Amino acid sequence: ISEFDWSTIDTSNLPSSYKTNSRQEKKLLQQADHFLQQYSHLCPDRKPLFIHPLNECGVQKFVSTTVRPTLLPYPDMYYWSGCASFVSNYLIMEPLKCPITPPSSLYSPTTIVKYQRGNCFDFSVLLCSLLVGAGYDAYCVHGYATLEMCSMDQTQEVCPRLKKPPEEPVKEDPNKYKIKYPSEPKSQFELQQKAKEEEEAKPTQEEEREEEVVEEVEKPKRDSLHGLRVHAWVLVLSGKRKVPETFFINPFTGNSHSTKDECFLGIESIWNDKNYWVNMQDCRNGCKDLSFDLSNHFYWEIMFPESNEDSQLPTESPKDSTDDMVSDPSNALEHWGLCMEPSICLTCLLPTAEYENPFPRGKKVILYDKAKQEKWAAYANRDGLVERLTVYADSDRTEELEVKEWFEHRKDLLYMREVNHQTQLITDHFNPGHPLLLKAHTYTSLEPETGHTVEFYHKARVDGLWKRSETATEMTEYFEEREDLLHKRHIKFGEREQGMEMAGTAEANARPIVQIREYFHRNPKKPADEDVEERVFKVIDDVIQLTYHLEIYDIIPSKVVFARVIGREKREGEVFLSRENTVKYQPWSSEKHKNMRYLYNLLWELRAEQKDLKQLVRDSEAEV
Repeated sequence: ISEFDWSTIDTSNLPSSYKTNSRQEKKLLQQADHFLQQYSHLCPDRKPLFIHPLNECGVQKFVSTTVRPTLLPYPDMYYWSGCASFVSNYLIMEPLKCPITPPSSLYSPTTIVKYQRGNCFDFSVLLCSLLVGAGYDAYCVHGYATLEMCSMDQTQEVCPRLKKPPEEPVKEDPNKYKIKYPSEPKSQFELQQKAKEEEEAKPTQEEEREEEVVEEVEKPKRDSLHGLRVHAWVLVLSGKRKVPETFFINPFTGNSHSTKDECFLGIESIWNDKNYWVNMQDCRNGCKDLSFDLSNHFYWEIMFPESNEDSQLPTESPKDSTDDMVSDPSNALEHWGLCMEPSICLTCLLPTAEYENPFPRGKKVILYDKAKQEKWAAYANRDGLVERLTVYADSDRTEELEVKEWFEHRKDLLYMREVNHQTQLITDHFNPGHPLLLKAHTYTSLEPETGHTVEFYHKARVDGLWKRSETATEMTEYFEEREDLLHKRHIKFGEREQGMEMAGTAEANARPIVQIREYFHRNPKKPADEDVEERVFKVIDDVIQLTYHLEIYDIIPSKVVFARVIGREKREGEVFLSRENTVKYQPWSSEKHKNMRYLYNLLWELRAEQKDLKQLVRDSEAEV
């Protein structure tokens, strides 16, 4: 991609305040020059401050006048994360022309938004304008950072999508009455032998250390400009907007960082739309030991002395004299607000269509350690794809392990798809509202009977089904919150007879049901030997088996088995019961359970339920 030529931009439509300096601005620049001279005299070893660069019209402007507090009319832009994400996506990053000096010019956010590109200072000023407009105590920072941060190189970092949340340590309740067991006895001879082995292993460890030193020498050298590379980022102080802790924002990525992050190597100055501060603290240890108490003048040298609680550029009364402002800090600029054009210019440049399509090149690609992230605007792809994350096995990103895709605005409510190249499993995730109440669908092929696992929003289903797994020979269904306390149903299928695949109807082509097994939770309202735990219908063998729950001290559960009578033909609608085809073990049951009439009625109900269960299985097959 060819480098953008900033000399060709059109500045004819910019306001007059961009092309000239008013009397108030000239006074401000004079005071800035005087402040810069005093700073250079008192700190000759430090580099010049970034205080009044040229704007896009070639006019010197004080950096604080470039920060334009703006609140955009979009919900996400009321939060720092939304502002940071928008800036990092909307602008194209351009490196500094000289990596060890700040730029000679600083363009207004209006121009940066219009052309959708800029360096780290342009990113920071735009982000700070949005954050201050949203009510945050935000500041632009001129400092130094590592090569990776200055060049937006994230190939050594873990993708945020892959970071696992920190596990909270489980706190053990101290118990002073806990029984203290005697310590395990140790053999003195074994301890002596172990000590001898460690002494013998010392020479080999020294050899390994020498090899490590050789390897370190072979590694690429450290960045020759480490500590000198200029970078700009945003500082957000705690307090306003209920921010609990001060933090940094890298405008290139939109990520937040601790002020103790080792990637930030030092700070020269900070500024917002009201004032300018110079850091007077030692940065030999980076930013780890810095204090961000801006009211402490030993740590931060302020340009405009504070007259109120909030630090801000002073204002001047028309009756005041035009004497030197430095000699009398109480003097101020007359009508400072006249130097600022209304910040609505940013809002006009960002209509809804531009805001919803933040990627100037159509999509954004970010390379991480063993991962690649791609982002698109909504409606850019016909299938609704807005983000793809590819995970690789190697750092060169040649062998794919897993692919995750995110979707928006789909009619089928699909919002994420996971493809595992190792297991060849594909998992689709759906938002609530799908016609089949789908929550997730895992499969290898969309052909039937090839292995499907489906999860449902069970609270929206009448039957309480939350998961169903199906293969060519089995189907397992899991339930929750059912009145009959059923929690699992397992079905075994037999092989189709030859020629059945050619049948025209689905019923004729159905797999024969061999067995249906159901599992129930304990019902405390019933005695254990009357509360069924497992129910088995062996359809082909014509056997029904009931297993009841155990009492607390029982070992063998109660059972009832209804078997087929050998040598007797089965007639439709007939229920035949005799002592020969009934086996029961209910040692604690009442007399009614020993009554043959009770068992006959039970068998009659089970036959009817078996017929209904077979129809439910066929319905489940059709749903899959």
